[in-house]
Parts: sequence; structure tokens; C-alpha cells
Amino acid sequence: MSPTHPPAPPERRHDVVLYGASGFVGRQTVRYFAQHAGALRWALAGRDARRLAQVRDAAGPGAAGAGIVIADAADAAALGRLAADTRVVLSTAGPFALHGDALVDACVAARTHYVDITGETPWVRRIVDRHHARAARDGTRIVPCCGFDSVPSDLGAWCAAHALLRDHGEACVEVKACFSLRGGLNGGTVASALAMYEAGDRVAFEDPFLLVPDAQPARDTDRHADPRGPRLDRDFDAWVAPFFMGPVNSRVVRRSAALLRAAGDPAYAAGFAYSERLRTGRGAAGALAALVASLGTAAAGLALRAPAARAIARRLLPAPGLGPTERAMDEGSFRCEVMARGERGTRVRGRIVARGDPGNRATTVFACESALALALQADRLPGAAGRGGVLTPATAFGEVLVDRLHRAGIVLEPQPTSRDLRHTVGLPLP
Repeated sequence: MSPTHPPAPPERRHDVVLYGASGFVGRQTVRYFAQHAGALRWALAGRDARRLAQVRDAAGPGAAGAGIVIADAADAAALGRLAADTRVVLSTAGPFALHGDALVDACVAARTHYVDITGETPWVRRIVDRHHARAARDGTRIVPCCGFDSVPSDLGAWCAAHALLRDHGEACVEVKACFSLRGGLNGGTVASALAMYEAGDRVAFEDPFLLVPDAQPARDTDRHADPRGPRLDRDFDAWVAPFFMGPVNSRVVRRSAALLRAAGDPAYAAGFAYSERLRTGRGAAGALAALVASLGTAAAGLALRAPAARAIARRLLPAPGLGPTERAMDEGSFRCEVMARGERGTRVRGRIVARGDPGNRATTVFACESALALALQADRLPGAAGRGGVLTPATAFGEVLVDRLHRAGIVLEPQPTSRDLRHTVGLPLP
């Protein structure tokens, strides 16, 4: 029997509201919408009307018609009004564990779709526990992790797994990803990372199965443990090291695979495994770089457990609202190589490549295109209008986002085809 959903909410003033628009990434989302929103009705939101107006003015003539909505992250009533007056919210206002709860609560209550750029997986787990069941029942898509963490990993694994099934008839047992990148940190990312340690979320953060539904069967922990130490990886013909974003991205990919497999998607084999690493190069230089990167990642993780180390990090690293220069962001880039292995040993390779700083330029494209997919193509998304829940980029957007990113200049291969949609569209998620 098909699930039933409450009647659609009444017409709303805005199609998309950009929350946290005066922050570092928020300002970039405003510029992006000014260039790509077209006839959509959109608005900037935050707590300071003067700063929001300045951001709107700086974005050029394409933003002139954007509205301004005043809503502090601690003002539940104002957030409730904001959510009730738009179809989609895109939030860049982190740390999300400190500032995100009331906004998500308001979106779920108002049946407003929601997208953000968080990498705070313990907070996402709490959102799942609080809201997944109701959002699934109402057809509301709550989609965290739509920035650099974790769109390339999640869509890369999704595309490779479905290419294996489409071209070779094999379910995917493993996906490995290997990143090369050049970019900088913004203050919001730093603040989010430090906030997780201070909130006591470290143990949850390190759980490989943090975002997998509780009803999933017992897991083989060894196969899914985060990589540690350098290694020579023959699949990528290079030395690799642990990737600092792996403990975020791998949890999101596992949630995608678990949700889709439980819903009957045949692309994922039982015990599907995912891991990712940082590519450091070949030969002796690559081996040394992998060793240094491995030691540095481990040392940073241990140091940040100490309050004194976190205080030093706050003084030395960018503060919220600050980040790389425009030139530095323009000169950044990333490349993610993907290798998927099927049940009979067949391998499929893919890649995700983009120019621009991954944590800022690429994150802006990923998040904005996710919000635009919700606003413009809801009827084409996996599961059509009825799918809801606390979802992932792959389960919420699938091929629609792949196509949008391709049109935005991001290389994402192997490309799925419309044939792949038979594996994901219409499947009710648990």
C-alpha cells in the first residue's frame, strides 16, 4: 500500500530562504543565487538586517529582488514564521549543534524542505532520532551534509555502484575513494570542528555506523574501520594516507547504502563497505608525504581533546565569518577518484573533479544546486514528492543532482542514465 501524506501546505511567499546569509559561505550562496535563481522567489535570512542588506547589495543586480527575513537562531517563534513562509531552507549557519536545532525543528513542523552544509555527524544522528519518522511520514526532505562533505563521496559512490549494476549486473560490495585537493579553511568549519570536541561528541564521531539505521543487522567492524597510517594502494597507483574528512563522509555513504538497500535497491550488496583516503603521490616522496600526513592527522586528533589546544587553534585559525581570499579560492581545486568492486570482482572507476576551493567554492555549488533541485525539480527527485526523512544527498537527489552539477561545470563520472532511476525512484525509505 502506498504511504499517504497530509495535503500540501498553502502557497508560501518564498521558494528558497538562505539562512546564515551574512556568514563566509553564506555570502557566497547569495552571489550564486543572484546568478542562478532566475524567476525563483528567494530571500536572505539571519539576525542582522543591516548586514543582510549589505550582502544583498554586494551580490549585484541579480539579488536586488531578494527579500530579507530577520530570525535569530535562538528565536523559535521567528524561525517558525520563516519556515512556514518558504518551501526550502538552505542553511550555512554553523556550528549546527549550537545553532541548528530550532531551525530544523521549525522546518519539520512546517513541512519545509531543508538543506545544509554541516559535517557534524553526531548532530545529524540526533536530528535523525528526533525527526526522521515524522519527516518520512510527511514527505519532508531534511538533507544535511550537502557541501564538500559529503556530496562528492556520496554521489561518487552512488554513481559507481549503479554503473556496476547497469553495465555488469553486479551488486557493489566495496567502494574506495581517493582525494587530491588544494584549498583553505574558513572560520565556520573550524568552529564546527572545535564545537564537536567541546560538546563531548568525539566518541560518537568515531563510530563508523553512527548514521546507519538502528534496525540494520550486526556489523563487521574491522571491514568498516577508518583507515589508519600510510599505505601503497595499487588501485590508485599511489601512496595514500587517512583523509581528515573520511570520518564524516564514510558515515553519510553508509547511511545512503543502508537506506537504499533496505528499500530494495539492488545496487548495494550485503555488507557494503566504503572508505576514503588522501592521495599523496608516488615513489619515496609520496611515501614520506603519506607518513607525515598520517602522523599529523593522528596528532591533531589527540591534541584537540585538550582545552588548551583548542584555545590555541582558535587564536591561530580563521574566526567565524573569515576564510581564504578570493584569489586563493579561485585557485583551489579537488579531484576524487572512485573505485567500485562488484560481487564477482568486476571493477568500475569514476571521478569527481571541480575547480575552486573545495570547502568554499565547491561547497557553495553543491549546497545551492541541492536547494535548487528541491525548489525546481521536486517531481523528478527519487521517490517523487512522497519521499521524506532525514536523507543524504544520494537518497534525496540522486541523478537530478548529478545532472545539475554536470551542468554547473563539475565532472562526475561515470554518469548514470535514466535507466538507473528504476533502482531508486519510487522506493519507500524506512
